[in-house]
Amino acid sequence: MTHQVLFVCPHGAAKSVLAAAYFNQLASRNGLAYQARSAGTEPDDQVNPLVVDLLHGEGIDVSSQRPRRLTTGDLARAEYVITMGCDLSEVTSGAKVLDWSHIPAVSDNSAAAAQIIRQHVEALIDSLRVDPS
Repeated sequence: MTHQVLFVCPHGAAKSVLAAAYFNQLASRNGLAYQARSAGTEPDDQVNPLVVDLLHGEGIDVSSQRPRRLTTGDLARAEYVITMGCDLSEVTSGAKVLDWSHIPAVSDNSAAAAQIIRQHVEALIDSLRVDPS
């Protein structure tokens, strides 16, 4: 069984895309049965080009990905929901909700945002390796 992790940011075009891409890469490397998806509460039309370029430079291709709207089905399937700048305090899906709202905007400093997101994702992966529930 594959566990679901959901990363949510307002536009579904930058922070959540970075987090899901890093998470999927690291989960695969660590042999964890987890899959991450990204979504937005008010999705943009396309993934932020800064994110596409940054991830491409790290060997991750998200060029064909499109931001998508968060659904109740996404929330129902998720074991973890990580929010980045949006309020999902009324999430009642039973998911573990983590708030990473302190991450700077990708448009302000994409490298710093990516570094902070990667550090958070690495810590989450480490916790899942210890307790893969």
